[in-house]
Amino acid sequence: MQPVRVLVVDDHPFFRSGVSHWLKQQDGMVCCGEAESDQGTRKAVAELHPDLVLLDLRFKDGDGIDLAAELTQNSPGLRILVVSQSSEEVFAHRALQAGARGYLMKSEATETMLEAIRSIMRGEIYVSRAVAARILHNLFPDPASSAPDLALLSNRELQVFQMLGAGCRQAQIASALKISPKTVDTYHENLKQKLHLPDAKAVLAAAKEWVYHGNFQPGQQSSLSQSRSANPTA
Repeated sequence: MQPVRVLVVDDHPFFRSGVSHWLKQQDGMVCCGEAESDQGTRKAVAELHPDLVLLDLRFKDGDGIDLAAELTQNSPGLRILVVSQSSEEVFAHRALQAGARGYLMKSEATETMLEAIRSIMRGEIYVSRAVAARILHNLFPDPASSAPDLALLSNRELQVFQMLGAGCRQAQIASALKISPKTVDTYHENLKQKLHLPDAKAVLAAAKEWVYHGNFQPGQQSSLSQSRSANPTA
């Protein structure tokens, strides 16, 4: 059988180099190339014809979810395994909806990447047990739970929420996402409504809590706010 041709896509050269070296040591696999950007990935897929793409979600010039959807549409036979630091609880089902066949956290990559690649090349979908349980919960939600969830957000709303938490201002968000400042305001209002937050300040606090601490607990005082209350001079 021909070896599986794998394209490694990540904007961190150290990670790309490590994965490429690891692939060379695996039977039945070969690293056919590397890419570090949205545009570079499109070019590499067109020229190198990989069987599988190991895809990060964050690029300086684009978004991994959007790229996965584009690659899947343009190259139906291409398989995509997302390998990312972004929370699998929030992004895994979005990546699968976009066309990826698996989702793997970078913290677990060294232990499970080989299993994930082989599963995907057999035509299976690879996710962690926690993600599988979360997907089932989304399909069959608990009627007793009424807490708002980030799964309610569209991909674009989640991008805006993430950028707000990272400290981006309205103009920066508009420029990065190629939308108008007025549209950013619309997304901001949608976030407030969908997440049951009282005002813009609460939206920003919840976004920072999620980005910096991995928590999303609307209606509760964030860790950032608590630390500032305990230390007013901070």
